[in-house]
Amino acid sequence: MLHGPVVRRRKLGEELRSLRHTSGLTSREAARLLGWHQSKVSRIETGASGVTPADVSRLLDVYAVRDTQLRSLLEVLAGSAGGGGSGWWHAYRGLIPPQYRDFISLESQASTVRTLETSVVPGLLQTAGYARAVTRASLDGLPDSRLDSLVEVRLTRQRVLRASPPLRFTAVLDEAVLHREVGGPEVMRDQLQHLRQVSQLPHVQLQLLPFSVGGYIGLTCPFVIFSFPNISDLDVVVLDHLTSSLYLERKEDLEAYSSAFRSLQAHALSPEHSLDLITAISRG
Repeated sequence: MLHGPVVRRRKLGEELRSLRHTSGLTSREAARLLGWHQSKVSRIETGASGVTPADVSRLLDVYAVRDTQLRSLLEVLAGSAGGGGSGWWHAYRGLIPPQYRDFISLESQASTVRTLETSVVPGLLQTAGYARAVTRASLDGLPDSRLDSLVEVRLTRQRVLRASPPLRFTAVLDEAVLHREVGGPEVMRDQLQHLRQVSQLPHVQLQLLPFSVGGYIGLTCPFVIFSFPNISDLDVVVLDHLTSSLYLERKEDLEAYSSAFRSLQAHALSPEHSLDLITAISRG
């Protein structure tokens, strides 16, 4: 299985080749207009070499691509595939590992995120206090200054829920997430109140898997599915492990996890009943 950025580089190349064909240019003609060797265009299109966001922008200019959303997506895709990039998260490149930066870059351009969480509140829905407690527990012995910066990254990620248009975020949570007192009673009380508020946003859907469901698919393996505007076959599934993240981008994997998520939603409480359960738990 190829690592996420490698697969993404190949998919980016395929999309750029398709746009070149649409423009009516040959690879030789495109290279001439850009002052490049034809081999550079060919290597980019086959995914054999990376491409910077700046070079993607130049290619899109030559191909007369005017769709700003598509341009932005492809430029960010170039950065997440190893070609560089200038998203806000790059200011933290000395703090957060490349795979986390890759994850954030995908999250920043996704139109839809679906996630199953079995142990903690998803990062996009965490309060500052909860994020601090989770980070401290996950990275024992972290200096306060580094902890502050990691919490800042977590909270800055949440801008996607306030963007225009905002990210459409759907989360299925195990009921255990609401009972685990991360950070203590006061932190959890604030976190549950925040979940009640954010779950009522029109672009956020929150469903709970009550204890009565018993075992279910994904119980031991939380996952995130990213979907993007304009290019459906760029969907990505991310599985988090203690020391790394695994990116699944094959069509078979995407179909399997999408099917699993639909099954989870069918077994979970409705958004309305989920809100009722959050309220009941928060009141003790």
